[in-house]
Amino acid sequence: MTDSIMPCYGKQFSFLLLGLLLSFSAGGWAADISVRNPNLSAGDDGYVLAADFNINLNARLDEAIARGITLYFVVDFELSRSRWYWLDEQVISRSQTYQLSYHALTRQYRLSSGALHQSFASLDDAQRILSRLRNWQVLDKGSVKADQTYLAAVRMRLDLSQMPKTFQVNALANRDWNLSSDWARWNFTPVETAPFTAGGAPTLAAPGMDAK
Repeated sequence: MTDSIMPCYGKQFSFLLLGLLLSFSAGGWAADISVRNPNLSAGDDGYVLAADFNINLNARLDEAIARGITLYFVVDFELSRSRWYWLDEQVISRSQTYQLSYHALTRQYRLSSGALHQSFASLDDAQRILSRLRNWQVLDKGSVKADQTYLAAVRMRLDLSQMPKTFQVNALANRDWNLSSDWARWNFTPVETAPFTAGGAPTLAAPGMDAK
């Protein structure tokens, strides 16, 4: 009885070891993004969004950046209102793009958003700033009604459509490049008497951000 069980366990262990080796050869570890602490707060001209993201890149994406390929991370925001008699009404949908790249001449990583950019000595430093979204005005004054409940949602994703065409075919067929968080959703109720703070364009949460 013992002799018949041992070969069975040996085969299972061999298959498990083979699976682990294949997973490491495919990219080292899985890349993923998750959303934490999404929040809408009152600003001078409306409501601004803040959120934190856990961003874990795999070896394939790290290597792509090191070789000079720019990665485009997009933050999507949506606001909808429930209707009992029909489908939910989408109040607004907005997106903001961040570019992460490496410059071999300066040996620095660069993070850009619109007219803003900042350089970093390491990829970890650049990711740390990318993971903190602050002061993105997503709602204008008058676009929402006070004391009415809405459903807010935010996510971050890697946008392959903005990459060079030569990389898009391979990237779309490779799961190592398919990187997106789930939607983080929460109820939002505007309050007219809420204290207002400075609002404006979305910013990367770091001091000394320079304009191009």
